[in-house]
Parts: sequence; C-alpha cells; structure tokens
Amino acid sequence: MKLTIKTILLLLVVWGMQLEVNAQGLKMPQASSGQTLIQDFGLGKITITYSRPNTKGRKVFGDLEPFDKVWRTGANSATVIKFTESVNLNGKIVPAGEYGLFTIPNPTEWTVILSKTAQQWGAYTYKESDDVLRFKVKPTVLKDKVETFTIQFANVLPTSAQLQLMWENTAISINLTTSIDEKVMANIDEAMKGEKKPYFQAAQYYFENGKSLKTALNWMNEAEKADPKAPWVKLWKGRVLLKLGDKEAAQVTAKEGIALATEAKNDEYIRLNSQLLAEAKK
Repeated sequence: MKLTIKTILLLLVVWGMQLEVNAQGLKMPQASSGQTLIQDFGLGKITITYSRPNTKGRKVFGDLEPFDKVWRTGANSATVIKFTESVNLNGKIVPAGEYGLFTIPNPTEWTVILSKTAQQWGAYTYKESDDVLRFKVKPTVLKDKVETFTIQFANVLPTSAQLQLMWENTAISINLTTSIDEKVMANIDEAMKGEKKPYFQAAQYYFENGKSLKTALNWMNEAEKADPKAPWVKLWKGRVLLKLGDKEAAQVTAKEGIALATEAKNDEYIRLNSQLLAEAKK
C-alpha cells in the first residue's frame, strides 16, 4: 500500500495529537509534595501552604540552599501563610491577611520575612520593599536528620504557639501569640443580652482566666438549672467551689456528678468527678 505525502503528514499530525493527549493525562508524583496546614489559634485560624523538598543525600543549608540568600522556604511556589485574625510574631504585630513566608538561612541566625506579595514562584521576584516585617531567630541543631522539609505547629495553647521549620539537621522556631481576652469578654457581654445565655461556657472562661469566681458560680448554678442531669456541669461547678475554698460544697457537687455519670454510664465523668472529690477531701 502506497501512502501519499499528504496522508503521511496527516498521520503524523494525528500521532502527535495522541501523544499530547496521553501526556496531558499522565499522572506522576510531584518531586516536592504539597501540604496545607490549618491551625485554630485564638479566635481565628492560621493556614500555611507550601511544598516539601527532600534532601536526597544532598547537603542542604550552605550548599543546595546558600547561606545569606532569600529562600522561598520550601520548593516550587513561595510558602504562603494566612491569618484570619491579627497575630504577634516574635513580638511584632501582623494584621490579618495573606503573606509570603521567606527566610534567609545563616549558620548562626536566620532572618524570617513576611512579604505582602503572597503568590509568587520561588524567590525570583522577591522584593525587600514588599516586606511587611522581618526578624531574626537562632537556629538549633537536630540530633536526628529530617529528610523532608517540615513546617509544623507545636505547644499550641489558646493564646500562644510555636511555628517550627525543620530540614536536614536544622530547625528554627517562631513564637506566636495573640490577645483574645478583650474580644471574648465583649462576646460574653453581648451574648448575655440574648434569650439563650451561654452560662456554662462563660463560667468556664471566667474560671480559667482569673475572672470573678462568684460570677462564675452564679452562672454555673444557672447552667445546672438548665441541664440538671449533666455530670460535666457538676464537675465545673465543683471546680469553681473548690477554687473559692468551699471544700464541703465541692465534695457534695462532685458526688452528685459521680451519681449522674454512673446513671448515664459515662466513664469519663465518673473519673473526672472522682478526681475532683479526692482533691476536695485533701
């Protein structure tokens, strides 16, 4: 069978189109896997999106990633960090928003940078004039090697946390804090004006944050009226009573909590109320 030049050209075009379709449908793992972290913090959230390169036997800092050069803090696109509420980073206030997270590695201290330009490839178009803030932190040497670049949140409390960056044998830690008391107190005041008052949650906040214990007890009494068979209300009421110094009333309340939890077959609150009872007997 003889093929004309026209036919051959047509077949080549079709073959090329098939190769293109196959290539578009090809699925392969990324050399640097992507990860998105979402951490509740204060009254808001922190979201970090980054790519995670591997050492693959290479020396990283001072070689693959040169010292004293701006680094995208990951691979591929620059790392992006987003705050839904204002946050304090190492003593510096950062308004809510989305930022590019860059670093400058150094053997004795790293520079951490937040850029107002969040979406960019690598650090190729980074401009110092876009910095929102920059500060320095001391790196630490890790005993165990970290193969894959890792960002994580650690020691997360209601108003403080640490953002840790680790790769190879190097780690840095960034202190995060936030102030929520003024907002929470305002929220409680506003909620108490409504028909459905959050007595239990408000009393818990007062107890845990050094507010008026008498107010907390009044609110726990109201929560008890609304849900008289809740062993958790008994537990927290007993804790308030104990902190007020009324050990006898705390014992009575803890016993009531144990009875309610036993009736409900709730082992957790049997244990917690029993612990409260033992503490109140000391």
